[in-house]
Amino acid sequence: MKPESSSSQEPLERTESLSISPEVFEKLYLSPKNAVAGDLRKTFGNPTPVGLVGFVIAVSPLSVELMGWRGATGLSATIGVNYFFGGLLLILAGILEFFLGNTFPTVVFLGTSPIASPKHGIDGAIGYGSHFLTFGSTFHPFYAAISSYTTDGSQQQTPAFASSFAFYVLFMGVLSFIFLICSLRTNVVFVLIFIAATLGFCLAAGAFWTTAKGMAIGAILLKGTGGAFFVAAMCGWYLLAVIMFATLDLQFLGQLPVGDLSTVIKGRSQMKED
Repeated sequence: MKPESSSSQEPLERTESLSISPEVFEKLYLSPKNAVAGDLRKTFGNPTPVGLVGFVIAVSPLSVELMGWRGATGLSATIGVNYFFGGLLLILAGILEFFLGNTFPTVVFLGTSPIASPKHGIDGAIGYGSHFLTFGSTFHPFYAAISSYTTDGSQQQTPAFASSFAFYVLFMGVLSFIFLICSLRTNVVFVLIFIAATLGFCLAAGAFWTTAKGMAIGAILLKGTGGAFFVAAMCGWYLLAVIMFATLDLQFLGQLPVGDLSTVIKGRSQMKED
């Protein structure tokens, strides 16, 4: 006897195609949604929060050191944070973003810089990944970047060193300004991070140059640098929380706003299609 066909005997396997909206994609990856070949985004996890963890853990205490809160000062207490959170995690996240086809986060995570006080050697990093390592090598005695400016081979920062290093900080401000313009197609929180970063780098350059001239305002500019980077860090904490809440699809918290701009400020190709 031939069994009757029924709906219960239909194949149980079902193929679903999940589509992420441009708003959600931008919130999770900090980049406008783009078409890439392959299914790596469906296969691997999202590396963006990894980069943000490295950013906020490195920047938060260092910005406080720059402002001198509760007597915080010096470099040695947080140098390991620069290398392993600021350097390692951001570079790792940048490489993974590269394989997922997210160009903007790749460049942001792989290109960063710390700031050092021309007077106390305090570092307050903002941003991105490989320059944390650049900072470490610049201020490590082995590389003699500072001692080469002194007659006794000490690590005392001279006006010549401060004036020279200020140009590096200034051009990091230029890079951050470029990132700021690019971030106008992501979200408001990301834009605020780069506004604070650009301001912080400009203030830091001023702190180096004025301190090299022996001007007291250098200390004030340095505290302003710490304040700007602290704002960037707090925005980074919020962005990290939003991404993690959205990833786990938490009720209410998963809907926290970031001010999506990817559909407000359209790309050139989108405007041509319209």
